[in-house]
Parts: sequence; C-alpha cells; structure tokens
Amino acid sequence: MRRNLGETKLRKKRRTSNPMSEFDRMPKTLRDWLNTAALPWRPVSVHRAYQKALMKTGDQQSALEYLNLLQSEHLSRDRNL
Repeated sequence: MRRNLGETKLRKKRRTSNPMSEFDRMPKTLRDWLNTAALPWRPVSVHRAYQKALMKTGDQQSALEYLNLLQSEHLSRDRNL
C-alpha cells in the first residue's frame, strides 16, 4: 500500500507522539507554511528549525525564509540521490 509520503529517497522516521496535537500547538504562520510544504515534514522538526531561526533573526518572515532554504536543500539532496 502506498503512503502519502510521495516518491522520496530521503530517510523516513517512525513517530513516537501524536503529530496532530503537535501541529495544533504550532503558531498559525508555521502551520500555514507546513500546509504548503513540498516535503512531508514532521511538526516537531519544523517547529525546532523555526524556533532556531526565529531566535537568530528575531523575525517571523526571516524564519520562514530559512525554512524555505532548508526545504530547497533537502529537495536538491533528494534529486542527487
């Protein structure tokens, strides 16, 4: 049976928590970004990367741009595998 992960060669991880409750706890701007993401990000991973970028930049928009950059890097890595 196919899952909704798409055709990626990137490593997948098993969940140990409830991803929907993690998703609900995220800020709205981050939830909106995750809804349009090209990759199947885990809510915990996205939130951690977002918090790290937000601490560095202090700006929500810059933090979201950082997430776009991360996603681009992951997509280019996937193409090269």
